[in-house]
This record gives sequence, C-alpha cells and structure tokens, in this order.
Amino acid sequence: MRSIVLLAAVLLGAAESRAAQPDVWLITADKIYPAPHAVPIDRGAVLITDGSITAVDDADMRRRIWKGTKSAPQCRGVVVAGFQNSHVHFIEPRFRDAADLPADQLSRDVENMLTKWGFTTVFDVASDQQNTFALRKRIESGEVRGPRIRTVGLPIFPVDGIPSYINDLPADVLARMHQPKNPDEARADVRANLAAGADGTKLFMQTSPAKDTLRWLTPELVRAAAEETHAHGKPVFAHPTSLAGLGVAIDNGVDIIVHTTLGEPKAWDADVIRYMIGKHVAVIPTFELWYYELAKETVPAEVADKLVAATLDELRAFRAGGGEVLFGTDVGYMHAYDTTQEFVLMAKAGMSADDILASLTTTPAARWHDDKLGRVAPGYQGDLVVLAGDPADDVKNFANVRCVFQAGKLIYESGKSR
Repeated sequence: MRSIVLLAAVLLGAAESRAAQPDVWLITADKIYPAPHAVPIDRGAVLITDGSITAVDDADMRRRIWKGTKSAPQCRGVVVAGFQNSHVHFIEPRFRDAADLPADQLSRDVENMLTKWGFTTVFDVASDQQNTFALRKRIESGEVRGPRIRTVGLPIFPVDGIPSYINDLPADVLARMHQPKNPDEARADVRANLAAGADGTKLFMQTSPAKDTLRWLTPELVRAAAEETHAHGKPVFAHPTSLAGLGVAIDNGVDIIVHTTLGEPKAWDADVIRYMIGKHVAVIPTFELWYYELAKETVPAEVADKLVAATLDELRAFRAGGGEVLFGTDVGYMHAYDTTQEFVLMAKAGMSADDILASLTTTPAARWHDDKLGRVAPGYQGDLVVLAGDPADDVKNFANVRCVFQAGKLIYESGKSR
C-alpha cells in the first residue's frame, strides 16, 4: 500500500512539473520589423513565453535550449506584429447560427476570410450582435480558431432608413436595427448596445432605403449617440456616404470615418482636412470596396478608375496634413477576401510600406488603447505575422502570409488545413 502511495506522489509531482513548464515558441526570422518606421532586424529571432513576447533578437537566445521549446521552421520569413482589420462584418450567411455551427467549419470560414490574411484582431462595424457575440465567445474559449473580435453590434440608422443593400439580412435582424426618433432614444440604443457587450457605436449618416429616397441622421441624434458612447469610453464610427454626411459626423463627435467619399463633385479641401485632423478623426479608406460596388453597377472601367482616383487623392491630402489611417476592407459585406488590391491602392495613395504597417498595427492599437498590441517587442502580446516576402520590396507581400500567431498560439500555416 505504501509503495502505491509513493508511486502516486511521484506521478503527481511529475504531472505538476510538466504543467508548470511554460509554453515557449522560438521563431527564427529572415527579418523582423519591430514597429513601423523602426530599424528592421536582419536574421533575428522572437521568443514567446506563455503568450507574450519575452525576447527579440537576444544575443543568447538562439544558443539557449529549453526543454519543451517549440520551433516552427516552416514559418521562417519576415516577421511583423499581428494585423488588425478595423472594418469587417460577420453578416455572410456562412456565419449565421455561429453558436451552433460545427467548430471546424466555423474555423475554416474565419480562416478564409480573416486569419490567412494575417488578422489577429478585427473590429466588426455592424452585424447581428447576438451572432457575433456567440462567435467571439467560441474563439475566446479556444473552440474556434480566429482573431480577437471587437464589435459595434447593431448600428444606428435614420428613421425608416434601413439601406436597400442589406435587405437580404434575416427579417428578425432587420427588425432589431436601431432607428431612434429623438436624442433620448439614441442614448438608450447606445446604452443597450454597450451593456450587451458592444465595443463602440456605428452611425449611418445618410441612407437610401429605396431608389431616389434619402434618409438622414440629424445632428442632434449624432451628438447624443456620440456623447453617450464617449461617456462609456468607447469609439464612434460613421459611414458618411457624402461630404455633407462627413461634415455632420465630424461636427458632432464621431471618431472614425469608415470610408472615403465617392463620386462627390467637391473633394476634401484643405479646410475639411484641417477640421478632421483637429478633431482627431481617423479614416478607414476601403478603396477596393469602391471597385466592388462600381462593378455591381456595371460602371465602365475608365470611369471607375477616375472615381476611385479621386478618393485616393482624398486620402493623400488627409495624410499630408497628418491624419491617421486605419486599415479596413469592409470584408463580410464585400465578398472578396484577398487583401492584395487594398494594399496596392493604399500605396497609390502615397502610403509607404511603413505607413501601411502602421495602419495595420500601431495606429489601431493606440486607437483602441491596446498597449500590448502592435509591436514585436518584449512585453507585447505574442501576435505575429510571418510573411513570405518583404513589404518594403513590394506592398503585395503584406498579403503573402506564411504563418500567424495569436497570443502565442500558431493559428494559421499556409498550405496546411488545421
């Protein structure tokens, strides 16, 4: 009997010792970009311990060996911080019933839409909040592989202003969309949304529920929603649609404009840009979306190029004045997942590889007050993207993703079905 007790004690001690071993990854790299505009590190390495970066190119690091250390030679390449997509939607039919869909199926769908393009964090800027909360919960539990999710939940529309282009959403979801009639209702809608678990508010400034019909959010409604959101320490996004919508949004406290404006007779002039920057308003350009929308309307290619070129000029002028840019694609509404063209268009708008990297990493991290995201440095979350090529050589390489780590877990490998 005594020998059995001793054996049990030994086995228990061994199990506790194994459990106490840290989860350690050593990732070697051809090049590391610690942060945008920082000096890159050639032939370095990153050490991740229990989900956090503990060393970057430590001189001793590659000579030390830990029992249980994991390496990923298939992931060698150009290492950058995990990407953030600040404009996505979980509204495709494939994501409906996220609470009950098979985990493997849901993981594959999230991977195809987001993870394989390097996204370790996303901001959903309008969806059925109940469904998105369910998806977020399953990812956070580890049951489903995917990025961390922030969401605005249900957006706010003008009264009788549900836009025609989302009429294919389920009727019960459309019925729950907020359409406040007065400032008190706008405040109540914001409070309900945030209390349910939303991370911000989305306002549709101008909508078209039917052909030749326009609806507007009044300045009073915008101001009430923004003030209530800010009282809870959360950001306010606005879909401007037009230059007039842009002006009302900025006048009344919106933080992030989720599109440039397309087809306006007047571009963003110096006064508009100065005003936006003075209000610390960020812009998510979504350039590829414009080609996507114009193609649906069978607009001739030469006309589409001219219209989109004007939005590139808007962003170029905005950046020249010191404006902040967040990367976002409107994926989920837009069914094209590949991010390559968005990077090409951002470069055409005058953004360097470092500028684009900032829009993917440090700028959103600062906006969302994530002081542990956005950099490859000790103390930061183990969110890394390994690229097959250097974006400094070609910005298309931002879309050439080899591996993705989130909080120290390998959640994507190119060419491998997980």
